[in-house]
Amino acid sequence: VGIFIERSLEMIIGILAILKAGGAYIPLDPNYPAERLTYTISDSRCSILLTQQSLVQFLPPNQAELLCLDRDWPSIANYSQENPINAVTSDNLAYVIYTSGSTGKPKGVMNLHRGICNNLWRLIDAYPLTLEDRILQLTPFSFDPSVWEIFWSLISGTTLVVAKPEGHKDIAYLINLIASEQVTNIGFVPSMLRVFLQQPNLESCRCLKRIFCGGEALSYELNQLFFERLNCELHNLYGPTETAVDATYFQCKPQSNYQIIPIGRPIANTQIYILDQYLQPVPIGVAGELHIGGVPLARGYLNQPELTAKNFISNPFGNGKLYKTGDLARYLPDGNIEYLGRIDNQVKLRGLRIELGEIESLLATHPQVEQTVVILPKDITENQSLVAYIVGKNLSVNPRELRSFLQAKLPVYMIPSAFVILSEFPLNPSGKIDIKKLPKPDQRSIVE
Repeated sequence: VGIFIERSLEMIIGILAILKAGGAYIPLDPNYPAERLTYTISDSRCSILLTQQSLVQFLPPNQAELLCLDRDWPSIANYSQENPINAVTSDNLAYVIYTSGSTGKPKGVMNLHRGICNNLWRLIDAYPLTLEDRILQLTPFSFDPSVWEIFWSLISGTTLVVAKPEGHKDIAYLINLIASEQVTNIGFVPSMLRVFLQQPNLESCRCLKRIFCGGEALSYELNQLFFERLNCELHNLYGPTETAVDATYFQCKPQSNYQIIPIGRPIANTQIYILDQYLQPVPIGVAGELHIGGVPLARGYLNQPELTAKNFISNPFGNGKLYKTGDLARYLPDGNIEYLGRIDNQVKLRGLRIELGEIESLLATHPQVEQTVVILPKDITENQSLVAYIVGKNLSVNPRELRSFLQAKLPVYMIPSAFVILSEFPLNPSGKIDIKKLPKPDQRSIVE
C-alpha cells in the first residue's frame, strides 16, 4: 500500500492502519520528482494509495485505488472500531523503502517485521525510556531512520513529537520545537548535526538526553564539538536499509582516543563479518568488505531477483544469508569496528587505484579543516584529476597549505589538483552531502 502524505498526524495514522490491516507500507515522498514517483508506484504495483486531497494533483497517473484520509474521513469513520484480526507473522513484509540504485533506477528494499521488531526491542533494552521521554519524528519517512523514530515511542508508551513538513531543513524551527516540546531523543545525520551544533542558542535544548547519529561517517572533530556544546549522550549507529535501520552501535565519549569514531559492535541477533574477496575473514586491523547476517536482513529487492542474489549471498559460516554491504571496514584491537568508506569510493586514475576515503580521512586531521569530500569528476574524460571540497573552520583556509599538508603524507598521484573551499556543503533531502550539487572548481581552486 502506497502512502503519499506529508509529515503529519495523518501520516502516522496511515502507516499504523496499513500495518494493522496486515499490509506493507511504501512511503512516497510528496517532494520527490514525478519521474521517481511514477517508477516507484509502477514497480511496487501499489493496489491502494493513501493520500490527502491537496496532494492528489501531484500524483502521476496510476491504476491504484485512491483513499484521501481527509476527504474520505466521513465514510472511513463509519467502519467498525474493533481491532481487525490478521495473520501477520515475523516473516511478513512490514515496509518497502526505495533507495538509490547503481543502475540509475531506485531499488525497493523489502524489510520484514522480524527485522524491525528486533531493532526496536534492542532500542528499548539499551536505552530505557520513561513516561517523560519525547522522541522527535524528524527524518523524511522515505528514509528508514523514520521507522525507529515513529515506533520506538509508540511501542514504549512515550510521546511522539511530529515535526512539520520540511521541518528537518529549518534549524531555527527545530531548536524552538525541541525546547517547546521538551524533546529528549532525536536522530541526525552528521552533516545536519554539525549545522545544529553551530547554532548559538543551544542552551534551550538542555532537555535532550540522547542524540543518535548515522548515515555518514562521524568525525573525531564533530565528536569533540558535540561534547563542547551539549551535555547529553551521543550514539553512533550504522546500518544499511537492507538490515532494518541499524546493524551496529557505539556510545561516543567526550575524550575520544579514536581519530575515526567507530561504528561499534553488532546489535542483538546480528552477525558482522569483515571478509576479503574470497569471503575469508581478514585479520584485526586489515580492511575488508563488511557483511551482515542474522535476524535484521531484508528479504531482498522487490522485482529484482538477480540483484538480490548478487547482494544477499549464502552464509559460508552458518545458516541463512549474508548481505554484502559494499562498505570497507576493519576490526580494531578492542573489538569495535571502524568504517572506512565505500568500496565503490575506490577510483582508478591513470591506472592507479586510489581510496578517496583515505585522502578524506587525512584532510580531516588538518587543524583548519572541518569537513571534506574528495571526488574524481565523472564528466571529464581527458586530464582527469582529483578534486577536494573543504568546509574550513574559517574561510581563510589556504589550498596551497592543504596540498603541502597532503604531500607530506601521500604519494603524488593521490594529491588532489584542486581544493574548493566552501562555507557549507549542499545537502540532499535526507540531510547527507549532495555530491551532485558540488560546484565545479575554478582557476583559483587549482593548485600546481
